[in-house]
Amino acid sequence: MKRSIFYLFIILIITSCTDNNQTMNKISIPQNNNLTVGLLMPITLNPSETTIYLQDYIADVSKIDSISVDSSLKQKLSVDKQKLTLISNKSKVPSISELNIYTSDATFTILLKKSLKESIRVFFINEGRHYDTIRIAGDFNNWNPNQNPLHFNGNIWETELLLNPGRFCYQFVVDGDWILDPANPDTVSNNMGGYNSVIYSGKTNFDSIPQLCTDNKNNNLIKIKVKNSVSEYFVLWQNYRLYNDYIKYTKDGIEIVIPEEAKNLKRSFIRVYSYNSYGISNDLLIPLDNGKVLENSELLTREDYEATVMYFLMVDRFNNGNPKNDEPADDPEVHEKSNYYGGDLIGITNKIKDGYFKELGVNALWISPITQNTKGAFVEFPEPHRKFSAYHGYWPISSSKVDYRFGTENELHQLVDNLHDSGINIFLDFVSNHVHKEHPLYKEHPEWATALTLPDGRKNIRLWDEQRLTTWFDTFLPTLNYDIPQVVDIMTDSALYWIKKFNLDGFRHDATKHIPENFWRELTYKLKTEIEIPEKKKLFQIGETFGSRELIGSYVSSGMLDGQFDFNLYFDMRQIFVKDTISYKRLIQSLNESFQYYGYHSLMGNVTGNHDLPRFISFASGDLSFEENDKEAGWNRNIKVKDTIGYSKLASLMTTIMTIPGIPVIYYGDEFGMPGAGDPDNRRMMKFNKLSKNESKLKEITISLIHLRRTNLALIYGDYTPVFSDDNTIVYCRKYFEKVVIVIINKHTNSNTIKFELPFDLTGKANVLFNSKIKIEENYFKVDLRNKMYEVIYNE
Repeated sequence: MKRSIFYLFIILIITSCTDNNQTMNKISIPQNNNLTVGLLMPITLNPSETTIYLQDYIADVSKIDSISVDSSLKQKLSVDKQKLTLISNKSKVPSISELNIYTSDATFTILLKKSLKESIRVFFINEGRHYDTIRIAGDFNNWNPNQNPLHFNGNIWETELLLNPGRFCYQFVVDGDWILDPANPDTVSNNMGGYNSVIYSGKTNFDSIPQLCTDNKNNNLIKIKVKNSVSEYFVLWQNYRLYNDYIKYTKDGIEIVIPEEAKNLKRSFIRVYSYNSYGISNDLLIPLDNGKVLENSELLTREDYEATVMYFLMVDRFNNGNPKNDEPADDPEVHEKSNYYGGDLIGITNKIKDGYFKELGVNALWISPITQNTKGAFVEFPEPHRKFSAYHGYWPISSSKVDYRFGTENELHQLVDNLHDSGINIFLDFVSNHVHKEHPLYKEHPEWATALTLPDGRKNIRLWDEQRLTTWFDTFLPTLNYDIPQVVDIMTDSALYWIKKFNLDGFRHDATKHIPENFWRELTYKLKTEIEIPEKKKLFQIGETFGSRELIGSYVSSGMLDGQFDFNLYFDMRQIFVKDTISYKRLIQSLNESFQYYGYHSLMGNVTGNHDLPRFISFASGDLSFEENDKEAGWNRNIKVKDTIGYSKLASLMTTIMTIPGIPVIYYGDEFGMPGAGDPDNRRMMKFNKLSKNESKLKEITISLIHLRRTNLALIYGDYTPVFSDDNTIVYCRKYFEKVVIVIINKHTNSNTIKFELPFDLTGKANVLFNSKIKIEENYFKVDLRNKMYEVIYNE
């Protein structure tokens, strides 16, 4: 297919999928397994060559006897069995194949997904003008123009890109000037007051690919229905593929026999994948409780991370439980907004005892960093050079001490114990990218930091994309050089110290994309071999990366992180829910792109916002504009909820993140609609009392949604099916066997009757969460919604 634009031409080179003949073998399942942790995630192959670090999947690679892959792949195993290189013949590689790792008593299966990347040639016509350099920067190269220079062939400038299907933002960099593509009218907000050009690559025929659905269960039998033809099914129990002994093929799907060995495990999983010539299906995740399909949410434990509803709070800005440890920076140049407010660990513990988190319904807390930070205040490098204290916790001068302004080690132990007694996990925000210049690590070994000055004389500060793995966050925050093994060893040991000493449940990792993969692999390997395997304890790690889905997903694997925050989806939702002119069809597209990269049952975080972003409600109520500098707005005026419609829009966002696949993450105060511009105005002191009528109503809505999320297995493990969407309405459903949840969101300015047909039977009584009028005739629904409203229908 060829697309021609005056400045930009795109050629899509598409190769078709080929079917793979199914091979049937009896599975071997070990009685005891100390080699793997959790479910081994599928691997997406690169178009030509893929390197797999086997220690990511098998804790002791010396136990590996042999490896097998599909015949379309050539394999090279390193002598030490650490690395496996797979070389693809893309035209022959099946959409899904398997990597089998053989040990003396087991065969572990890891699924391999074929690369969907297509070759795209980019042309730029100079129209007789002279240019020295032309480059292209966008989502596809993490906005680093140095990766894709265009070459002049005597008539035009050109280069080639490899892109997955989806939407990509970009700009040309012409002799150093960043410009939109003048010939491409398709643009989108860059969320910073400007715009980017947009191109679309590839297209998945969702109407023709297999669509899997949980249908029924009976004792040790699971019935799966499928729409459209299937070339091959892949069914796994834990990390072992189930072949013909366990699968019966029916006219409309398959029946799966649960292995007897599942009875020996409190929690195990059945996973189902399939494909045909049009592409890969959705995937299913079915939890088992001692060998039976899980039917009761009360049987879930704190280690069932798929059931997590996370609450993020900044320690200093949440609740002051001990005014005696208050010590704001004594510096007249530090504005109140950028100084300590007095929140501490005792303040959080008091709110546990008060029942705040129990009332809200969350079952996980992510708390901001609590390691000892500098006492001083420092001037930021970028203009206008404001001065800040370290109230946020991201300027560590110690990797093992609790900051005395937040509390003591004993108070941290009390906090953790109280949370666990309440059935709540705690994830610590861990800073490993950098330290403060007062940190002993840097003072004793300044050579362990990356270079502050680049060879061309520029300061390597906040060059987020160009110098992603080396850039400093500020002149006083040296970035650690993880090319040095001692640095990796020291910092990974520091992370383990917090888990071991305080019985934490995992981490939120700051600045993930700025830290090389070898650090994450070493940290995760230590967590597995020193804690998870010997203590039989599951930990959870989630990262923070602003970038493309491909970059974000590159850190999510069995050897690195369990998930990251899906900021691309959040930015799309923010635009869609705030702006009445943006179609809900874009949300369907954005969800599909996330599913393509992360799967349909990932542990990706779906956020209401965070401490680096302006509050959603400030945009939604119209008091903050996408076209203005959100940080300066917070310094120059009092940002508030300008229009009460903002509460309805935030409720629509809350409804969405509580009902789509992934982990809902609530930024403190968003449960009732706290306003705020950019940092630090988005970090106001938490408010517990004197909520307005609209704030109280939104909080009640949030509580209702969290309760449904926590108790309805369809929202935790259910299949996702889009039902209907147009510019102003979206309908989708989640299904877990007989349990069905239907979500309707409406942005019409007037009341509207939403009509749709459910693609399967709804059994039992239909309930509505927000009291809308519904009428059901067989599988046809009519739902009356007011303007800017939402509804959730679920059966009993």
